[in-house]
Amino acid sequence: MREKIYGLILKSDKRNLSYIYDIFISFIAVFSILPIMFKREMYPFLHMERTAVIILALDYLLRFVVSDYIIGKGRLSFLIYPFTLGAVVDFISILPFGRIFRAFRIFKMLRYMDIFVYIMQVYKRVRRVLFTTLLIALSYIFVTALFMFNAEGESFSSFFDALYWATTALTTVGYGDIYPVTCLGRLISMITSVFGIAVIALPSGVITANIIKEINKNDDTDAE
Repeated sequence: MREKIYGLILKSDKRNLSYIYDIFISFIAVFSILPIMFKREMYPFLHMERTAVIILALDYLLRFVVSDYIIGKGRLSFLIYPFTLGAVVDFISILPFGRIFRAFRIFKMLRYMDIFVYIMQVYKRVRRVLFTTLLIALSYIFVTALFMFNAEGESFSSFFDALYWATTALTTVGYGDIYPVTCLGRLISMITSVFGIAVIALPSGVITANIIKEINKNDDTDAE
């Protein structure tokens, strides 16, 4: 019985019911997001929400029941599965604590898209590089914020403001609501911005190159 459940919810194949199941769950996930696109909670949306939560919670439960098939580590899989990325997102999406949690349901649909599969495969391959880059970026933000906070004492009311500025500067967003006004502060901003470009470009290049490689590999496999 559990093997049949596993085949239904995880072995996506256009030739059997698993493909229909994927489409159904994706539709429910997307359809249940419609209510949070409106400011007011309308009465029909209440029934939509309850129905969606029941279906998505049942999907989460079915996945948990076949955790040993998914993880492949016997009974230990039932302890590991709830902490996997997909399971955490699924659990958050059915929490009744607020509208923001419902937005996570969009990932239910994304997990069935080819590009999301490619991204997950790429992540497994280059996660060490990405983790190292993340540490570099966080260190960059902290050090930059530290320098700027002490150079621009009047422009930043708290260290959190400096962290906010450093983050927007690193990502080249630069909202413009907080910025340096002294010569020293602007010099620090110029220097850190140049180095920030390299920090952002590194993971972008790694991810893009590996996604293209993964797509080409799957295209070659399909051609065979």
